[in-house]
Amino acid sequence: MVMVQAGSVLAVALAAHTAYNLKILREPSFSGAEITERVSILIPARNEESTIARTVTSACAQQGVKDLEVIVLDDDSSDKTAEIVNELALHDSRIQLIQSDEQVPPDWMGKQFACHRLSQIARGTVLVFVDADVELAPRAVAACVELLRSENLALVAPYPKQQAVGLLERLVQPLVVWSWVATLPVGIAEKSLRPSLSAANGQLLVLDTVAYQQAGGHSSVRDIVLEDIALMRSLKISGARCATVNGSNIAQCRMYESTQGVVNGYTKSLWSAFGSPAGSIAVSALLAVAYIAPAAGMVASHKKSTRAIGTIGYSAGVLSRALVAQRTGNPILPDSLAHPVSITTFIGLTALSWSRHLRGKNTWKGRVL
Repeated sequence: MVMVQAGSVLAVALAAHTAYNLKILREPSFSGAEITERVSILIPARNEESTIARTVTSACAQQGVKDLEVIVLDDDSSDKTAEIVNELALHDSRIQLIQSDEQVPPDWMGKQFACHRLSQIARGTVLVFVDADVELAPRAVAACVELLRSENLALVAPYPKQQAVGLLERLVQPLVVWSWVATLPVGIAEKSLRPSLSAANGQLLVLDTVAYQQAGGHSSVRDIVLEDIALMRSLKISGARCATVNGSNIAQCRMYESTQGVVNGYTKSLWSAFGSPAGSIAVSALLAVAYIAPAAGMVASHKKSTRAIGTIGYSAGVLSRALVAQRTGNPILPDSLAHPVSITTFIGLTALSWSRHLRGKNTWKGRVL
């Protein structure tokens, strides 16, 4: 009974916080005033033959940016990634392919090293890092640069729309955006330089070049698995303001295309999300209290009062998920109704991530993490 009560109170509070965050959450939009400074779109790619053409094509189709370069670093791919980019470059002189079979230094993660090399080649005053499976809307870059400059920010971190097809995808992918919308004080985070108030998605990052360099760039996060959040923290430590925004209207991404891809993708990094095993246990316990205990009380308790309180808590969790889904253009029903199952799945993936990490079994794209 006590657990159900506590969880329901927490779930209601987080639902209210979600609603408030969504009310003030920024969404980049383009006014129509052309961006005249040089913008570098930087795409690290390793074995991305199924998606790279769509990503590069959408990058080249950007409107409202007068001076644009698109640089792709082929990170020792064994598929046709480089061939596809080369073919695209024949028809657009703004595309530059950098092929690398250079060994990643032992103190670097592969993606960070690729991004670091791209930043050294780029000539733009704005750097736009884009994952090779992201599709940009035509005015995405112009909208983000306009926000970057109008608000004097060092980093705009839009969260692209998370496409989910399979069952496991639909259970866990919505949590990518929901988690920070429900818990991060968005308004305070944008004004604050506290590193702990950071949320970013490496699928799409838009940075002022000078601020990026002054913060140490990707070199400052070279060995950190969740490099996107770490990069925002580095910028804040250097005294730069950053904004986490809703990017569902300007970009979309399907992160994983299979159940095994979802499992491997999340387990490679969840172990590092909360700092330590104790941190992971604490967060998992808090999520279980807020979203699993009320649902369990609603369906399993013999007491009418407990069932009623559990129903309130469960409904608050569903509402929180539904509000985020509505704002980001994702399915609302029946997905939101399965929120306790989503949280249970997330906790299971976190446990599996720690198990693999402690056994040295976490790998990504052929590299041990």
